Amino acid sequence: MNSVQSPNRSQITDHGSPAAAKSSPPSVAISRSLEELDCIPRPRLLALRRLGIEKVEDLLTHFPRRHEDRTEFPHFPREESEIPVCLCGEVIKTSLRRFGGWKKIFEATLQESQANALSEPLVCRWFNLHYVQKMIMTGQRIVVFGKPRLRGKRICMDHPEFEVIETDDEMSIHFRRITPIYPATEGLSQRTLRSLLYRLLNDVADQSIETLLPPALISGKMTRAAAIRAIHFPEHWQQRDAARKHLVLSEFFAMQILIASRRTDVSIRTGQAHCGPGVLFDKFVTSLPFELTGAQKKVIAEIQRDLAAAHPMNRLLQGDVGSGKTVVAIAAMLLAIEAGFQAALMAPTQILAEQHYDVLRRWLDPLGVRISLRTAARQEESGPLPLFKRDAPDEKQLAQDDPKIIVGTHALLYESVSFSNLGLVVIDEQHKFGVTQRARLTTREPAPDVLVMTATPIPRTLTMTIYGDLDVSTIDEMPRNRGKIVTAVRDQSKLPEVLRFLRTQLDAGRQLYVIYPLIDESEKLEVKAAAAEYELWRERLHPFRCELLHGRIAPAEKQQIMERFRRGETNALISTTVLEVGVDVRNASVMLIENAERFGLAQLHQLRGRIGRGEHKSYCILLTSPQANEASAKLAVLERTGNGFEVAEADWELRGPGDLLGTAQSGLPALKIGNLKADAELMRRARAAAVSIFQADPRLEAPENQRFRRLIVEQRGHTFSNVS
Repeated sequence: MNSVQSPNRSQITDHGSPAAAKSSPPSVAISRSLEELDCIPRPRLLALRRLGIEKVEDLLTHFPRRHEDRTEFPHFPREESEIPVCLCGEVIKTSLRRFGGWKKIFEATLQESQANALSEPLVCRWFNLHYVQKMIMTGQRIVVFGKPRLRGKRICMDHPEFEVIETDDEMSIHFRRITPIYPATEGLSQRTLRSLLYRLLNDVADQSIETLLPPALISGKMTRAAAIRAIHFPEHWQQRDAARKHLVLSEFFAMQILIASRRTDVSIRTGQAHCGPGVLFDKFVTSLPFELTGAQKKVIAEIQRDLAAAHPMNRLLQGDVGSGKTVVAIAAMLLAIEAGFQAALMAPTQILAEQHYDVLRRWLDPLGVRISLRTAARQEESGPLPLFKRDAPDEKQLAQDDPKIIVGTHALLYESVSFSNLGLVVIDEQHKFGVTQRARLTTREPAPDVLVMTATPIPRTLTMTIYGDLDVSTIDEMPRNRGKIVTAVRDQSKLPEVLRFLRTQLDAGRQLYVIYPLIDESEKLEVKAAAAEYELWRERLHPFRCELLHGRIAPAEKQQIMERFRRGETNALISTTVLEVGVDVRNASVMLIENAERFGLAQLHQLRGRIGRGEHKSYCILLTSPQANEASAKLAVLERTGNGFEVAEADWELRGPGDLLGTAQSGLPALKIGNLKADAELMRRARAAAVSIFQADPRLEAPENQRFRRLIVEQRGHTFSNVS
């Protein structure tokens, strides 16, 4: 095996890099704009900009998505494999075949370098990718990466990644080494990116790359500069792994420093106690037709302690669908009201805001608590009711005609809603709001207490990151009076049987939801749509009344539709995922979800949570299209469990963390190299280091900690600009 080397200044000539001729020491600083460098032509700059790369540092931290071992290649396989392999061979034949009219298949047949009588050729195939046939010709040597498949008697690779090996001065950068493979874009081939980075690494001064890790997280003597060189052009796999570990820790530590600084900012802000004696809270609990669960009591006690403290509360309340978070939120608001403060409850959608308003009125009107609704379409107040009497009203007591609870959507952020004495902000379905949206309500002075709620259970590693600046309370117990939900996955061929079952449920007096992924039909997607199927459902379920609900219906009409469904005047609601959060109709016990394979597991679990709210046994039927064979394993998770935390873990396994909540909503930067799931242990180490530093030095004033201030400034500038 040939030895492979990383680009450093003593070894430049070994690789024949264009930078080798330079005798002057490297002088490029990582803060420089790429436009200032003569070695990058303008068309390349435009392509790099599409990848978000504008400075030298951006390009250096454009890390490989994988590496290929091109020091030696295995023999061509004789069997198919689920594991992608990297192979090298000479193109001995190419052909272009047409099928189905205008469709084309381009085939390139490869022979391995040291072929013998037993060697089998490899056929690489590309469908309707016309540019490939212009790039591959007989006689070329190419490297391919993909899964070998048996097609008849031939071993084939469909749509493999490929790179033509050119014999030139730069060959050693791309071949006979552990070779980096990058996220690329049109106009930037792997070869071009690799050459750019190789030259740039030769020109960058190591001293301009600062190592921003505390000693506790540094292994050996590796610096950030050495790690960046080694991640792009490692000399061996152990060096690649060590470099990646260093860079992942750096990325996670920067994230955790930002989170720790947020927590510190909250803890040092001026706040005040917002907790009354609990007389009103006790009346509310006594009036409930059910008993609080042990988990609810535990969480209310945690919130009560926070409300009574002088520093602002910043707490996340997570619990499964239907676990009783709303009751806990009401308890918190009543404690704040009794102390003489207003409370705000912010929901992500108008439907949910209006439902919260109706629920609050039902429970709190008898207690004399005035409530105001503020959405873009509807503004309303419960009306003039005597405020509860206090034995000794103090100067903080609100004016009698002020609403005590203001319920709204994000309109609360932007409209001129006047809070006379805001003490508590409750934000429901936190993942629907961005960090800056949350901050508009919470950066008031004096600081109100903040309680954010989510019914999307979050795996623990994500809790450490996305909500790392919050204290976490979990309701891990369901109320006893909930009906059981039976979930079944059925394919489209079972629809007649499903319809018979739906009619028996309607005959028994139950109501049902039919959920679609789209409002209107799409030419690009073979997916059913609510508006197109609505008339069909009216025929199928006649004489029962159906109504259509989706996001484009005017808010006032949407409200009327929901009211008719709540009163039982409508039997079936044909809807999109506008129902995903918070809708609570106790008699609705059946849900049919069409094209269930189009939804994520967490979203399906949220939708399923709209039923099972009363005492009746409930049924969720997941209907899949004939093409959705691969989805059956995913959907089987929902058949197996009704536990949202188990569903969240399964969703995490299937979709990965990037998709689960989205970094824009978290206000944290997108990860360039770390993987929240695979690198969970490194995240724990980074978190422990950041917390330890801030506990000992909250203002980062110690000489050894001052350098970390830069991380906070950079991250904040970087993150809040892209929060939706």
